Amino acid sequence: MQDKIRITTPYITLGQLLKEAAVADTGGMVKIILAEYNIFVNDEHEERRGRKVYPGDRVEVEDTGTFIVERA
Repeated sequence: MQDKIRITTPYITLGQLLKEAAVADTGGMVKIILAEYNIFVNDEHEERRGRKVYPGDRVEVEDTGTFIVERA
């Protein structure tokens, strides 16, 4: 299943996306999730919460789902 994350800015950081997608509640939880789960941005393994994610990018979170970023 793929969920869509709509943004009004040119990009969103991976940490913000995880909070927006309700994968994490706080920035501290984002750090834990990035350390303990495999997260891929466009099929590339990612561990940086500051990674910029742009419209059209695909984010996969292990055991959670896939998110597609779209311009609102």
